[in-house]
Amino acid sequence: MVDSQGSTTNTMENMGDSSSFSILQDYGLYGIIAAVIVAIVIPILLSTVLTGKRKLKQRGVPVQVGVEVGLAMRNARSVKLVEVPWEGATTMASLFEQSCKRNSQERFLGTRKVIGKDFVTASDGRKFEKLHLGDYHWETYGEAFNRACNFASGLVNLNHDVDTRVAIFSETRAEWLIAFEGCFRQNITVVTIYAALGDDALVHSLNEAQVPTVICDSKQFKKLAAISSSLKTISNVIYFDDEDTSSGSDVAHDIGNWRISSFSEVEKLGRNNPVLPRLPIKEDIAVIMYTSGSTGLPKGVMITHGNIVATVAAVMTVIPGIGSKDVYLAYLPLAHVLELAAETVMLTAGAAIGYGSALTLTDTSNRIKKGTKGDASMLKPTLMAAVPAILDRVRDGVLKKVDETGGFAKKLFNIAYNRRLVAIRGSWFGAWGLEKLLWDIIIFKKIRSVLGGEIRFMLCGGAPLSGDTQRFINICMGAPIGQGYGLTETCAGAAFSEWDDTSVGRVGPPLPCCYIKLVSWEEGGYTISDKPMARGEVVVGGYSVTAGYLNSDSKTKEVYKVDEEGMRWFYTGDIGRFHPDGCLEIIDRKKDIVKLQHGEYISLGKVEAALASNNYIDNIMVYADPFHNFCVALIVPSHQVLEGWAREAGIKFKDLSELCENPEATNEVQQSLSKTAKAAKLDKFETPTKIKLLAEPWTPESGLVTAALKLKREQLKTRFKDELQKLYQ
Repeated sequence: MVDSQGSTTNTMENMGDSSSFSILQDYGLYGIIAAVIVAIVIPILLSTVLTGKRKLKQRGVPVQVGVEVGLAMRNARSVKLVEVPWEGATTMASLFEQSCKRNSQERFLGTRKVIGKDFVTASDGRKFEKLHLGDYHWETYGEAFNRACNFASGLVNLNHDVDTRVAIFSETRAEWLIAFEGCFRQNITVVTIYAALGDDALVHSLNEAQVPTVICDSKQFKKLAAISSSLKTISNVIYFDDEDTSSGSDVAHDIGNWRISSFSEVEKLGRNNPVLPRLPIKEDIAVIMYTSGSTGLPKGVMITHGNIVATVAAVMTVIPGIGSKDVYLAYLPLAHVLELAAETVMLTAGAAIGYGSALTLTDTSNRIKKGTKGDASMLKPTLMAAVPAILDRVRDGVLKKVDETGGFAKKLFNIAYNRRLVAIRGSWFGAWGLEKLLWDIIIFKKIRSVLGGEIRFMLCGGAPLSGDTQRFINICMGAPIGQGYGLTETCAGAAFSEWDDTSVGRVGPPLPCCYIKLVSWEEGGYTISDKPMARGEVVVGGYSVTAGYLNSDSKTKEVYKVDEEGMRWFYTGDIGRFHPDGCLEIIDRKKDIVKLQHGEYISLGKVEAALASNNYIDNIMVYADPFHNFCVALIVPSHQVLEGWAREAGIKFKDLSELCENPEATNEVQQSLSKTAKAAKLDKFETPTKIKLLAEPWTPESGLVTAALKLKREQLKTRFKDELQKLYQ
């Protein structure tokens, strides 16, 4: 994996291998004494002092909205839906301008410069680039606003037709956001495209959106040049200035009909020839965001200015005390609605945004030169976003390091973890005061330093987060996780768990910008009359619901509905249930449910989530053929765990590919998987009867997972059609 999106999974595994865990080995006499006091004396003294049952806080309340029968909820905080963060901020252009003026002297966008590069050779002969990165260099809100205005004027002077669209095709960086905001100064719709998108999907997206101008980094410029003959509408390419800027002019010689400009040239052109702004209204389309195409070619979701502003306004009410003192670490793809919404929240709040990448995130990340600090250590962020796949691997990495350390250090960690777990659940009175402080000093402070040591709140979205991982991150990172639920079609805005909600496995109440309704799905056996909780398809209505799909009226009409009062509703295809306090839990997905030969329904996503906790599994796709009464699975094993088992078992192998073909290895993983399934209380038909081990990882570049690391089920089924057929023979 070579880019920040595709490398997220492998890089985050390194967090668990950090040398900061040496605290588990050299805690010393003070640590032992403190541990004895905390682990034995305090619990005995407080064993009779319990906190009593917590009163249920109502977070969502029922409401009568829409014409279709169902159970609807709104956020308990707001009787009326929230539409703007403050009066007058109705569009992205007005929001950006007002925030920049309010915070003109505050730090806004931070970037690290490359001081030097080295190359190291791995045991297999492959060479890896290692970077020596410097401190963060900051631009203020005022400076960023001026750059956005200059870029907007430059686009006009470049003869870009302001009534046509601009595409941004790049990894996350400060200039991405400046270009994005600059386009809105001229009411230009921005088309966002994942940097990891495959050639076919890239050609489809650019041609369908009829894009004349593409803004990209040098690496993506080379991708465009390679497929230039298939791109029908491009006339301008603007590439970001970086260490590879020479590649732009080099490649330009091969493309005679494209006008090639650097980002700095366009800024300079606009600065010398300013153009008056042409500002949008809230109903105008701000973004056409291409989805990751998990079920085929990506669809372009049309997001209005009002959609983005409403989501931002709602999230601002959920994150406690967010403001100019906060620092946000940006490394997820800005072409994903989660990161775009998160960074827009930060600029609305006047927070500082420091840019990094998954390959340079921590001190032990793949591209960080030994002795150089990673992005988190240098930035010391207070806020951070992640997708569940990343957090799962953080948890696995920490536990792996604890197991390797072993001995008393492992016992000490387990005591600390269990005591903090008891505290979060509210059973022990003393576990939040002196005891918490001591455990932080002995164990958790060093673990938290991996991400800079200052994290106070984490945002998580993109897929359901397991309860075990959520609790683990809560304890080890010492910060609540705001687990969000939303889709590109709802501009990320649907539900968001609140900071003081210590439960796990739920996504919180509806955001104040929308309603959430459950509609019965009789065929799947989910109804709003189910006990003890109402269940059904999740339908979102309100200001965050987008305008539909570009050039696809049929698909739009299939999943978007407008009620008699003019409110737009989006039918998500997800299955949820409401808890008594009004919080939503996602429990299934309609497309993931297969009816087996004997009539049983199997939820593929549910089974995958249950089995993914197995140590042997790096990635898994469960498959069920409706003409059989059992399921099978494709598994990418954790090469470290599987190879470790093989060495202990005395099995000789040349590489992981050879090991994956070994029947003993397959049997070992199969047996372990069965134990995990039994512990998760899966039915027999939900436990894969046969499995196939695959050595090659599933990455966004391979087209088998999305940029948010969710499975592309149809692509996987097509790629491994023969393997799946053999499993059923």
